[in-house]
Amino acid sequence: MDRILLIPIFLPVIAGSVLLFLPNKIKSLSKALTLIISVITLALAIRIFTLGQLNYAWPVLQISNLKLDLLLSAKPLGAFILMFAMGFGLLIALYSLKSMTEAKRANVYYGAILLAIGGAAGVLLSNHLLFLLIFWEIVTASLYLLITTGGRNSNFAATKSFAMIGASDAAFLLGILMIWALSGTFVISDINVATTSAVPIIAFLLLMTAAITKAGALPLHTWLPTSGEYAPASVMALLPAAIDKLLGIYLLVIIVREIFILKSGVLSIILAIIGAATIIIAVMIAMVQHNLKKLLSYHAISQVGYMVLGIATGTAVGIAGGVFHMLNHAIYKCCLFLCGGAVEQATGTAELDRLGGLGKKMSITFAACLIAALSISGVPPFNGFASKWMVYQGVIKMGTENTAQGAGLWPIWLFAALFGSALTLASFVKLIHSIFLSRLPAELKDVKEVSLSMKVPMVILASLCVLFGIFYHVPLKLFIYPALNIQPGTAIFGTWQSGLATILIIVGIGLGLLILLVGLLSTKVRIVPTWTCGEVQTNEQMTIPGTHFYKTVTSMDGLKQLYTWQEKGRFDLYNQAQNLGLAFIKPLRALHSGILPTYLTWVILGLLVILLIVCGIQIWWSSLIATALFLLILSLSILKREEKMKKLKVTFEIEGTFLADGFHLNEENLEQSILVAFDEKDSSPLFDDNLDAKVRNIEIQEVK
Repeated sequence: MDRILLIPIFLPVIAGSVLLFLPNKIKSLSKALTLIISVITLALAIRIFTLGQLNYAWPVLQISNLKLDLLLSAKPLGAFILMFAMGFGLLIALYSLKSMTEAKRANVYYGAILLAIGGAAGVLLSNHLLFLLIFWEIVTASLYLLITTGGRNSNFAATKSFAMIGASDAAFLLGILMIWALSGTFVISDINVATTSAVPIIAFLLLMTAAITKAGALPLHTWLPTSGEYAPASVMALLPAAIDKLLGIYLLVIIVREIFILKSGVLSIILAIIGAATIIIAVMIAMVQHNLKKLLSYHAISQVGYMVLGIATGTAVGIAGGVFHMLNHAIYKCCLFLCGGAVEQATGTAELDRLGGLGKKMSITFAACLIAALSISGVPPFNGFASKWMVYQGVIKMGTENTAQGAGLWPIWLFAALFGSALTLASFVKLIHSIFLSRLPAELKDVKEVSLSMKVPMVILASLCVLFGIFYHVPLKLFIYPALNIQPGTAIFGTWQSGLATILIIVGIGLGLLILLVGLLSTKVRIVPTWTCGEVQTNEQMTIPGTHFYKTVTSMDGLKQLYTWQEKGRFDLYNQAQNLGLAFIKPLRALHSGILPTYLTWVILGLLVILLIVCGIQIWWSSLIATALFLLILSLSILKREEKMKKLKVTFEIEGTFLADGFHLNEENLEQSILVAFDEKDSSPLFDDNLDAKVRNIEIQEVK
């Protein structure tokens, strides 16, 4: 029976690997196979959850005393997350049947979905750190493949995501090696390291970096909004919104509760700072976004802050609230991205200023999106309120019981959490108005609701938002408390009668609708053209776009410069690392002058250094001489290259945008810098290899 643990891992991984190499012409086979395997993996995940504790060992490699076994274990935390992760995979597979009908690389898309759910199953069931890392990388690779199916500029987004997550995965590997050095084992259940010295603290920080980067928390978060802008909505719903959040917070929980014993209070403060900063900064950026998917991406970042903050409290109610919020977020954020994808497919755009009035045209999508929006905003009685309410309690309890160092700062953490919820609600007021409640543009009059296979996942997820909010004690008792070994009734200390509150809310809404109906029937409304300073405008021309909401925030003193820097990527660690790398290799580029004597000089220099070392001269004298010669050759190479460069006036056009005199262009829409240089012997422009843009109408004139 324990071998059942192998199937949800290797069945989708093997099938997904095969689908990657199938021709795109048989996409119907890819769809059917993905849907069938998703159903099987969900059924197996439910079975694993009901069976309880399972363990399986498969010997893989043994070299001397080093033994490498594939150790799988179905623990309560991993088993319940596995069940929901496989459920999200099935819903996305069903949604994609119609949403990805025009996909040019359907085989890659469906193959990567299977790789993602198989890799996720491996992470959640692994009891060996090395194999956990292997499956972790499978999920990262599948994210890269899925983002590349988004079309224009998606390659850049995929590269950025892979680079940032890959960098954190390198930290993950280094942390694993440090843990092995400290404990002598890779088996998770046998590791228990106290953070009482520098080495275990560094190991903790390395693993924490991998966890929060995968989840999308600050500061390594910028891959997520870039992916959200260019990747298909179904991709964002599956990985960044659901599976990546589940895996990232899962890893954070096991390193806090199982692998490490947190003796250093500074680590709790670091987690709390990351959580609070993620909540506020990300939601402030989300408020001023005009692209639907990018707005949702920043909210996906912001919500991670609640999970990290709950875990940082160190209290039972706080950690349970953080894990519960992880589950709730995966539900409502997945629903929001699917609603966004439905709107984009029906209208052909995700720009808020081009949408409006779709509430009547897409009523089911509107209802699902409204429920999910209220859930993420923490409005009772939906699921987002229940988990945020527990996080609030955890912060308060941390302060009253002094459970961690820095507990005296609990009012700051509580303010950040409450203020973040208020800003989230304000942001979604803008979203709902822009898409569903404002005036319907003329070009969208023929828009219709999406197909049934796309509506069903949205309805299921919206229903879970309601059920997990009103009956929040059910998922807590079934999933959260057993996963964290918390006795029911010992965590929550506040009073919240969700059933009574729901009834009162429904009664209040009913009374409000009754008053509105009476007012409409008793008063005759006169509709006239809009009059503006002597000129009559048609009502169709008078539209209040939601994109103007909160626009003044970007002009406020103290925030204006921050928003400007953010738009320019000053806070993007990927951009800063890229600039640092370019600055480092710029002198090396100058040495590649194409002049043969320079290369011969380098060869002679190397031979000279070797000769000096062999002859017994002290190495530091050799280094000094080599450095002096290096600087001399570098200076001569730069001078030679500058002499060979012409002064040119360049005029060119990129993607229909006319630009002139541009040796260094930083175009916001391209998010790449184009370096243009012309050599005396080569009049063709040299462009960044990673640039995904069409450059046309190039004219070159030499300036005397």
